[in-house]
Amino acid sequence: MRFPRITVNPDRMGGVPCIRGLRIPVSTVVNMLADGIAIADILEAYPDLEIEDIQESLGYTSARD
Repeated sequence: MRFPRITVNPDRMGGVPCIRGLRIPVSTVVNMLADGIAIADILEAYPDLEIEDIQESLGYTSARD
């Protein structure tokens, strides 16, 4: 399965999967959702994110488990 919005770069954030090369780890977004934070609030907290980034973060996490 391909996740073009998820990037892993050993020279950035220690190789932690991030969203589109930004310094926003997938785990941060997924954990916010798990904590009950609304998507609109996540997008407000991280203005560089798009709804598709959040959706793909969930898919990526699900595929890795």
